[in-house]
Amino acid sequence: MMKRTVAAILCLALTLTPALAVTGGPGPLQAGSAVLMEKETGSVLYEQNAHARLEPASVTKVMTMLLVLEAIDDGVLAWDQPVSASAHAVSMGGSQIWLKENEQMTVREMFKAVAVVSANDCAVALAEAVAGSEEAFVQRMNQRAVALGMADTTFLNATGLPAAGHVTSAYDIALMSRQLILYHPEIREFTTIWMDSLRDGAFQLSNTNKLIRFYDGATGLKTGFTASAHYCLSATAERDGMELIAVTMDSPTSSLRFEAAKALLNFGFANYALVNVYADQAIPPVNVELGEYETVQPVLKDSSKVLLEKAQAAKVTTALDLPASVQAPVEEGQILGHMRVSVDGVEIAQVPLVADRPVAKLTVPGILGRLLQAVLLAD
Repeated sequence: MMKRTVAAILCLALTLTPALAVTGGPGPLQAGSAVLMEKETGSVLYEQNAHARLEPASVTKVMTMLLVLEAIDDGVLAWDQPVSASAHAVSMGGSQIWLKENEQMTVREMFKAVAVVSANDCAVALAEAVAGSEEAFVQRMNQRAVALGMADTTFLNATGLPAAGHVTSAYDIALMSRQLILYHPEIREFTTIWMDSLRDGAFQLSNTNKLIRFYDGATGLKTGFTASAHYCLSATAERDGMELIAVTMDSPTSSLRFEAAKALLNFGFANYALVNVYADQAIPPVNVELGEYETVQPVLKDSSKVLLEKAQAAKVTTALDLPASVQAPVEEGQILGHMRVSVDGVEIAQVPLVADRPVAKLTVPGILGRLLQAVLLAD
C-alpha cells in the first residue's frame, strides 16, 4: 500500500509536467484527442486536445485491469482462483466470450479474455470478484482515478459500454496506462498475445490491437470502440529501453486510430531517448556527526535516467548538491542531497543522492571512546 501511495503522489505531481517541445510534432492526426507520454518519467511529449472529456469505450478496461492486478497483489484474488459468471456479467453484450451463467473460469483465463479480446462479460465477472458487485467496483475505479490525478474522468461501469456521463480524456488514459505498465510489467504476458484460445482450444482469441503484430516493439495496451465513442486506443511500445504510451480518441476508423498511434510513437522514438546520467565528478563522502561511522557515502537513488531530446544528449552536465555533514542517526536510503542535471546550462532534473548504509548514533561509551582515541593519537 505504501508503494501505491507514493505512486499516487508522483502521478499527481505529473499533472504539472509540461509537454517537452520538439519542433514539428508527429504531423496531422486523425483523432479528436491525443497524448504521447514517456513511461519512466511521465513526461508528455505531445498533446492534442489532451483534456477533452470524451467517451473511452473499452479503453476503460485499462482501469479495470489495473484494479484486478492490485487486488492480486493485495491477496484478494489469485491467478488460479475460479470465478463464476453471474447473470449480470453474462448480460453485458458487445465484445465477449459468451460466458454462460455460473460458468467458471480462472482469474487468469478471464483476465486474458479482457486483455486480448476486450471481453465485457469477463470484465464484469472480475469486477464482481474484486468488489462484490460492479457498482462497488466502479466506486473503486473512481477513487483510484482521483488518486492518480485523473481530473477529467468519471467511470460509470467496468467495461466502457455506452453510458451518459462515462467520460475521460487522452491525458487521463495516459496516466492510468502508465500506472499499469510501470508498476505491473506482468501485464505484457497478456497484452502481447497475438492469438490464443480458451476452453481447451475451443474458443479462439485474436488481439484487437493490431499493432502487436505489425509495429516493432509494441507491448500493448487496449483498444476501444462504440458507435458514440468512435475508435480509441492506448498503445504502448518499447525501443532501446524507453517505453512510450500513445493515446488516441475519437478516430473515425479503426485503421486511422492505429495510424495516429504509430505516428505518435514514431515521433517519440525518433526524437527522444531515455539516458542514464552519471556525475561528472567523484561523489565525495558526507561527514556524520556523532555517528558510529565518521562518514557515509552518497549514491544515486535507483535509476538516474533522464528523458532528453536526442539532439541534446551531448550537452548534458551535472553538479552535486551535498551538505558538508549530517547528524546521526542516518538511515540507509536517506536522501542526503541531489545531483542536478542540466542541458545546455538549463537545469532539467534533480536525481536524489542517498546514503548507501545506515549509520547509528554513537552511545555515551562510544563518544568517550572516540575522545580517548583522539587524545591518544594527539600524544
